[in-house]
Amino acid sequence: MFLYGLIALGGALGSVARYWLSGVIGSHYGETFPWGTFWANVTGCILIGFLATFALPGGRWLASSETRGFLIYGFCGGYTTFSSFSLQTLNLLREGDWLRAGGYVVGSVVVCLAGVWLGYILATLLSQPLKG
Repeated sequence: MFLYGLIALGGALGSVARYWLSGVIGSHYGETFPWGTFWANVTGCILIGFLATFALPGGRWLASSETRGFLIYGFCGGYTTFSSFSLQTLNLLREGDWLRAGGYVVGSVVVCLAGVWLGYILATLLSQPLKG
């Protein structure tokens, strides 16, 4: 249960960091393109790649499962879920499973975009005034 608390704390801090970074970048470069989200995803991917290599067994700094949970699953997960997606894709590629990696990338993008579209449609339908 302690590990879940650390992950939740890391997720909260990661979410706040993403919100802050998006705001700073958005106010500097404008909101025409989602640069804040883009850079949160990029920096989150760099961070999770570094941590997964540096702090896991065989890395230079073997961190405890609590520390890894806080940093990788909590902070990076709250900062950007794209980092987890990218790390999982990299792991499939490193294992030589190119077909699954490609399927995961294409499937995730297509299905998630369809999911956002479906949610939009449902919310639009539910937001219509009732006819009576």
